[in-house]
Formats: sequence, C-alpha cells, structure tokens
Amino acid sequence: MTSKPDILCIGSVLWDVIGRAPLAMRQGSDVPGRITRLPGGVAMNIAMTLARFGLTPALLTAIGRDAEGDELIAACAARGMITDTVYRSDDLPTDRYMAVEGANGLIAAIADAHSLEAAGAKILRPLTDGTLATGNAPFDGLVALDGNLTIDLLSEITTSPLLAQADLRVAPASPGKAERLGPFLTHSRGTLYVNLEEAGLLCQCNFDTTSDAALGLIDRGAARVLVTNGGETATEGSEAGLISQTPPQVLVTRVTGAGDTFMAAHIAAEARGADRTDALSRALEAAATYVSGKTPQ
Repeated sequence: MTSKPDILCIGSVLWDVIGRAPLAMRQGSDVPGRITRLPGGVAMNIAMTLARFGLTPALLTAIGRDAEGDELIAACAARGMITDTVYRSDDLPTDRYMAVEGANGLIAAIADAHSLEAAGAKILRPLTDGTLATGNAPFDGLVALDGNLTIDLLSEITTSPLLAQADLRVAPASPGKAERLGPFLTHSRGTLYVNLEEAGLLCQCNFDTTSDAALGLIDRGAARVLVTNGGETATEGSEAGLISQTPPQVLVTRVTGAGDTFMAAHIAAEARGADRTDALSRALEAAATYVSGKTPQ
C-alpha cells in the first residue's frame, strides 16, 4: 500500500557527478578541486528540499534495475520519499548528470536523461492503476514537473484528464529544454518556474528584467510565472499582478540545484498557507542559503 503523498515529483531522478573548484575557470582549465556523487535530477532536488520542509513527496520517474539504480532507490527512501511509484526498467540504465563548477559559476554540464525520455508515459502508470489515482478519480493535489520529459509527454500532460485537477508546478530543467514548456503557455496550465534566459527562450526574445519577462510570459498565455535572475530581482506574476523582490546577498559556493531549491521552497511555503509575497520571500531566502553552501530549513 502506497502512503498518501503531499506532492508528486515527476521527472529526472539520477546520480549527480559534480566537480567543484575554488578558482575561477574557463574552457580548458585543469585545476584541483573536489568531485562528489550524490542523488540529483530536477525532480529529485525538488523532492529532497520538500522533504526537508516536512512534506512527503512521491517520485514518478524511471530508474534502471542496475546496481546504481538500487543504490539510488535506497538513497531516495532514506530521504523520506515514496519510491514504490517509480518505474523500474529492466533494459534502461540509471540516468546521470555531470557538471563542472568554478568560483565564477557553472562552467559546463551534461544531462544524460535518455532513460527517462525512453520510458515516456510508463512513468505515469501510478496515476491510472490505483496506486495514486485512477481515470475515474484523478489526482487533485500538488505536482512538481520538470522539463526533462519529452515534448510529446509534456504536451500530453497539459491536456490529460489524469492531471486536469492537479496544481501543476513546472520547471524547464535547463535553458536547453526551456522551449519544451511551450504547451503550458498554449493551454495556460500550471505555474512556471524559469530564469531570465529561459523566459527569453520561451518568448523568443530578450528581456532586461524579470518583471518584463513575467509580463511577456503572461502575454504569451502563462497562467502564473516565477522568474529568477541569480542574485538579481525575482518576480512572481499572474493576472493578479506582479510582485518583485531582491534575494539576500551571499557568497556563492555552489549553483547546481539552486533553482530547484527555490521552486521547492516556494511550493512548501504556499502549501503551509503563505501568501504570494511571503512565499516569494521564503523561496529567495532558501535559494540564497543553498548557494552559500548551507542547508535551507
């Protein structure tokens, strides 16, 4: 029997391999640093932060039945996540992400989410087989969704009756996948969490500020958006208007996962009844705490 989750996290759950150096880097740099391997992926990062805030997330993703997959499932369960909703593939390997970061930020990254993409709609079976919901009793709670899914599956989700009553919270995963969120503009579904670059890619133009980007996305059909820009002003926007705030200034020691932390903290704040202004403030504070190297609480 699957425990009742507070939120579904749909998307990439994989191993992050991150190399970090305390020096500024450029293409071709070869410097000393630290290399870590830890559970990651957009859905996983969001789920981990939600769990730290006291929520119970269920994972809908694809993880291989290999040794790395078994280890990853155990790591997820140990962090308070529901894992019996995960699609385990016999012939697809567990996905991985690799990044290099310097003192000047992210230098390069490669996301290998081919198994998640190949699994496709199979990861949504718990929404139809009674594990979480059925076609006659669709899921009506919070859903965090990431853009590592294929454009076809994301398009299906925007119109599917399986999630028609759900509160969708959507992130593009990376600027390279931002345009996959186009169907959410077309169908005015969900709350989109994007950075300034991703907003520009979705609108096919350049924005100078997050408030301009939020207005641009709403004009394109977005129901609600949150646009961030690193340590600069962030904006939340909908038909109810715009709210902009500047995040706390901190010394940046890491960047991978900061956007996911922001999104999770914002969802958690609203789940606890915070209003728009307070929820944005809490999310920015949590993201600043994360990039400073500390663990947001």
